[in-house]
Amino acid sequence: MIVPKKSPPLWIGVAISFYAFITIGIAEAGLGVLLPSILQEYNLTSATITLLFVSQISGYILAALTSSIVNSRLGLGRMLFFAASMLTIALSIYALSPTWWLMVAAGNLFGLGVGLIDAGINTAIAQDDHSTNLIGLLHGFYGIGALSGAAIATTLLAIGMNWRQVYGVLAAIVSLLMMSVLAAIIYRYPSMTQSKAAFHTPAWQHLGRSLQTPLVWFTGLLLLIYVGLEASISNWAYIVQVSDRQIPALVAGYSLSAYWVGLTVGRFILGYFLRSLGAVKTISMSLVLLMIGLLAWWQLPEQWISLPMIGFALAPIFPATIWLIPKQLPASLVPAAVSFATSAASVGAAMIPSGVGWIASWSGLGIIPVLMLPLAIAMIVLHWANSYHQNLLET
Repeated sequence: MIVPKKSPPLWIGVAISFYAFITIGIAEAGLGVLLPSILQEYNLTSATITLLFVSQISGYILAALTSSIVNSRLGLGRMLFFAASMLTIALSIYALSPTWWLMVAAGNLFGLGVGLIDAGINTAIAQDDHSTNLIGLLHGFYGIGALSGAAIATTLLAIGMNWRQVYGVLAAIVSLLMMSVLAAIIYRYPSMTQSKAAFHTPAWQHLGRSLQTPLVWFTGLLLLIYVGLEASISNWAYIVQVSDRQIPALVAGYSLSAYWVGLTVGRFILGYFLRSLGAVKTISMSLVLLMIGLLAWWQLPEQWISLPMIGFALAPIFPATIWLIPKQLPASLVPAAVSFATSAASVGAAMIPSGVGWIASWSGLGIIPVLMLPLAIAMIVLHWANSYHQNLLET
C-alpha cells in the first residue's frame, strides 16, 4: 500500500511572507531614528545625508525591471533568499563601514534587496483570488516591522548602544529571513520552489505589454509618490521633532513608532473596508484623512495625534492599490504590472526623501511638514485620473 505524501502546511509560506515584510519594515524605519547619529559621526548635512537614499535608487530600478523575470526563472524562494542576502550584507556594511562612501555604495544592495522582496511577495499575494484579507495583513506586518524598527533603534540608543551596533542588531534580525527561506527551499516547500512562468510567454514580453498600459503608469506613479511621502515622514519626522521643535529624543522616537502603530492598525482592518466600501472609495477616504493629518502636523506642532493619524490615513493606499491591479488588467500582465508598480514605489522611497532633504538644507527642517502637502495633492490627482481611466475602459 502506497501512503500518499503529506502536503506541507500552508501557513509556512504565509509566515515567511509576513516575516519578510517585517524585516523590510525594520530595515527601512530604523534609519529615521539613527539619522542624527550618522549625521554627527560623518559630519554631514541634511543635503549630503540624502546620498544614502539616492544610492538605493539603482537597486530599486534593477528590481523593477527584473523581479518578474527572476521570479519566473528561479521561483519565489530562490529570489527571496538572494534578496534577503543582499539586504543582510547591506545592513552589515552599514554597521561596519569605516568610511561614509562605502556606506553609500552599500545602498545599492539595500535597494535591490528591499525591491525584490516587496515586488515578489506582492505579486504572489495579488494573484491569490482570496487575497482581500491577506493583502491587508501582509502590509500590516510591514507596519509591525516599521514600528518595531523605530522602537528598537530608540531603545537601543537610549541604553547606550551606538548606531553601528544598532545596525548590527537589525542585520541579525534580517538574517533570520535568509535561514527560514533556505529551510523552505531545502524542504521543497511548493510556493518557494516552483517558478511562475505564466502562460508560456517570455516574461520580458509581459513586462513590455504592461508598460504600454496607462493604468500601469498611473499606478506606478501613485505608489512612487505614496511611498516617497511615507518614507519622508519615516526618515525625517524624528529629526524634525528633535532638532526643529525641541521635543525630547525619547518622546520623538516613540512618536515615530506611534506613526507606524496608526499605519499598522489601519492595515489590519483593511479587509473590512475593502469588503464594505471597495478599494476606490477606501483610497478616496484615506486621502481626505491624510490631508487633515498633514495640516495638523504642520500647524499644530505640540499635539501628539497627527503622526498616528497620518499613519492610519496612509495605511490602505498601497495594499488597496495593489489589490486593484488584478481587477484592472488581464491575468497575463498582472505579475509584471505588480512588479513594476511596487518597485517604482521603492524608487520613491529613495528619491522623494532625498529631494526633501535637499530643500530642508536650504530652508530649514521646519519646511518638511509643508512639503508633504503637495505630495498628498498629487496623489489625489493621480487617484482621480486612475479611476477616471478605468471607468472609460469599463464603458
